[in-house]
Amino acid sequence: MKNLVIIDHPLVKRDLTLLRNRKTPSNQFRAILRRTASLMAYEVSRGLVTKGIQVHTPLEKTHGVTVDQQIVLVPILRAGLGLVGGFVEVMPNARVGHIGLFRDEETLKPVDYYFKVPNNLRKALVLLLDPMLATGGSAAAAISYLKERGAQKIRLVSLLAAPEGVKKIRKIHPDVQMYTCALDRALNHRGYILPGLGDAGDRMFGTE
Repeated sequence: MKNLVIIDHPLVKRDLTLLRNRKTPSNQFRAILRRTASLMAYEVSRGLVTKGIQVHTPLEKTHGVTVDQQIVLVPILRAGLGLVGGFVEVMPNARVGHIGLFRDEETLKPVDYYFKVPNNLRKALVLLLDPMLATGGSAAAAISYLKERGAQKIRLVSLLAAPEGVKKIRKIHPDVQMYTCALDRALNHRGYILPGLGDAGDRMFGTE
């Protein structure tokens, strides 16, 4: 699908299987999610702007590179927090914002309650983190909020995606590249991804 990158590395597939398993306890779920996020970060950050520098090895001077691009991580609370740690391990200089949204269980529409992001988003690469791209309502709203604050380069990162959510993002925000580990079959009547892995936030924090 257009604007969608599926990260199908064997180690990601292995971890995704563990995350799907309903018998995986919360403590293991959190650790696996963090590890998977680190693996995803390499693919999501492909194409970052770099610049050449010189460094001194123990033997001589040589050429190297450093990342020359601001990175801002923005998890959608609360489940998005599970991806932050893995990304920060790979991108230690990234700044972190937060967007608080929850889905109304009757209307399935997003309701916002918190928004705090770094200043000067215009030149930054903004990575919006949300494990589940289901209806796409929360992600689409979050992207709109970020654009209102000046963000111009946004990548949406999810663990799983449903076709309905992908189509919504493509329609409302065709300029946003999406990254996910699997494109699942569909949504059920409650807006949950099938086969999915349940509610990522509940499984992370043991609030099922």
